Amino acid sequence: MIVLLFTGVAAPIAGLLLRRVAGGWDSIGKGPFAIEQQPQLVPRYPHQPAPAVDPAIQAAEVRQMLNAKSERRQRRGEAPIDVDAEAKRLLAPADRAPSPGARMDAELRAEVRQLVAARNERRLRQGLAPLDVEAETERQLDRIA
Repeated sequence: MIVLLFTGVAAPIAGLLLRRVAGGWDSIGKGPFAIEQQPQLVPRYPHQPAPAVDPAIQAAEVRQMLNAKSERRQRRGEAPIDVDAEAKRLLAPADRAPSPGARMDAELRAEVRQLVAARNERRLRQGLAPLDVEAETERQLDRIA
């Protein structure tokens, strides 16, 4: 009788009280030692660029990875790669690589273009005439600059 009384009356009341008092259910399983807690990602170098890598160390690591890749290919029965030529190609200065500013400009242009395309979709749903995407993108970029 006591067990039935407890499970039928006292347990639901305790559950409701626990839920109402300070978000009891929300805090169960949480805290500094919880397994499912997401770690705070702190940038390694928050206010400065990453330190420069010694070119000799970089070349040694590239050659080591290429040797390992060549060995894996040989074990699979494929032709080995020319480690020296591949290392030279990978370590060559990137003359044609876009500058960080140009890459950011391209990313900004793409993002503004996406916003203009989304605005066009909204205008079409509202029954309005669509905008010229390229002209509107240029206008928005001119307004930002």
